[in-house]
Amino acid sequence: MAGLIADETRAACLLALLDGRAWTAGELARHAGVAASTLSEHLGKLVAGGLLAEERQGRHRYVRLADARVAQLVEDLAAQVAPETLRRPRNLREASAGSAMARGRTCYDHLAGRLGIAVTDALTGRGLLRQDTGFALTDAGVTWFDEAGIALPRTGRRPLARACLDWTERRPHLAGVAGAALCRHALDAGWCVRVGSERAVKVTPPGERALSELLGIEPALLR
Repeated sequence: MAGLIADETRAACLLALLDGRAWTAGELARHAGVAASTLSEHLGKLVAGGLLAEERQGRHRYVRLADARVAQLVEDLAAQVAPETLRRPRNLREASAGSAMARGRTCYDHLAGRLGIAVTDALTGRGLLRQDTGFALTDAGVTWFDEAGIALPRTGRRPLARACLDWTERRPHLAGVAGAALCRHALDAGWCVRVGSERAVKVTPPGERALSELLGIEPALLR
């Protein structure tokens, strides 16, 4: 497992797929900066190792992270990288992309970056989420999700709330069923929109109003 993740090209693919979407082999090859034939070999290893799931649609080959467990593993490892060891942006485009990712992004299927931390802090401050004994929604928190029209599926073994260490903020944000449901609702309701081709998201004006009304988050914290 360590060997699969340690390769630079395979690591780049796993990090890209943290956006929760399926990518074609060609898209990942361009993202990683390698030939399609080289990327295909790497993808074969990741699929065989259980880290990726593969789908074929016509002549296209799509891959995605196998499940939330793999996403958690990748994000947790990324969070262990010391900030001073990260490569500096080579140009303005890279600097802008990095800034957008730090402001707000998806971490597989939940919100991360300053956006994810702001939401997590607001839920905690209002007594909807507890962090003192591990992440757990309170009864008031479950009611809040229901009143906000955000369904919380109770099937499967995935925890309702889980802490995920944010690799840019170095603090935990909300993951688990509740984190995924909130992220899905934010995108579906137009509170957030994706930026570019990576994981970055930004809060829209309607999203600023909704998060202010529902959680008391100052719009300035979301920009």
